[in-house]
Amino acid sequence: MERLYPYRKGLKLFREGFWVDLVWYTIIQSFFLKILIFDYIIQPINTSFDWSEYQFVKHWSVPVQVLFFLITHDFYIYWFHRFQHSNKFFWRTHEAHHSGKEVDFLEGSRSHAVEIIINQTIEFLPIIVLGADPAVLPIKALLDAMFGMFIHANIDVKMGKWKYIFNSPELHLWHHSNYQEVFHANFATKFAFWDYLFGTVYFPGYKPGNERENWGLYYDYPKDYFLQHAFSVKRFDEKKLLRFKWFAWYYNLRPNILKKITHWIEDIEHYFLIENSSMNYRRIEQHEIEENKDSNNHHPSDLT
Repeated sequence: MERLYPYRKGLKLFREGFWVDLVWYTIIQSFFLKILIFDYIIQPINTSFDWSEYQFVKHWSVPVQVLFFLITHDFYIYWFHRFQHSNKFFWRTHEAHHSGKEVDFLEGSRSHAVEIIINQTIEFLPIIVLGADPAVLPIKALLDAMFGMFIHANIDVKMGKWKYIFNSPELHLWHHSNYQEVFHANFATKFAFWDYLFGTVYFPGYKPGNERENWGLYYDYPKDYFLQHAFSVKRFDEKKLLRFKWFAWYYNLRPNILKKITHWIEDIEHYFLIENSSMNYRRIEQHEIEENKDSNNHHPSDLT
């Protein structure tokens, strides 16, 4: 859909930061934080106390349980997200999410590890300790992932009156633009009515613009996953660090590997292109030879 109906034209699929978001944030960070959150935070809390008298959702149907946790967690996320934009310390744990200059469906996965630990612990701990059906956990996680991709997707979609209920790219992409008026606006994740209810919606009716300066942060931000986390603790100029050989080697390692892989792919494509052209040429040549033979075989003999 991003390719067919782009909100912001000209964005490439493999845009800047794509592999960092996919490999480091979506795959590696999610894997390790899942182990940390569930095995070393939620599970010890769940087994350390008797929660039986608090498990009031146990006898509800699964759809009602899912809806309950969707609404309550989204209400929390709205206020915590709003707090992150107004608190200097917690902004450090959130700025990574706003650092992308080319926002697409994968941008939602770019979140500081501390932010994920806080939000997913508060998200999934109540589901377990309040006695929800085991099916609620994967359903809730799936809906979160789908909504996260949808609201960040580079899709020009019009929600009509549904925009007052559900969040969408037309609202949330403004939140990722580089304008002062939206720094404290459009905090909702799934349900847009929080912004309308608490007066934080910003929807001017036009788009932020296609230039890089219209998006992301107004200050330089590191491109490397580990440097992004280090930057939240101590500010530094990434470019100045390049004067150190060890840092330049590390910093250019991934791009150099990607360049080599790209060259290999191009060489393979070039080889098959030449090979295919050569085969086609041989086929044409063979076809012409066969046609000449057929022509000679069917040519009437000269009679004298």
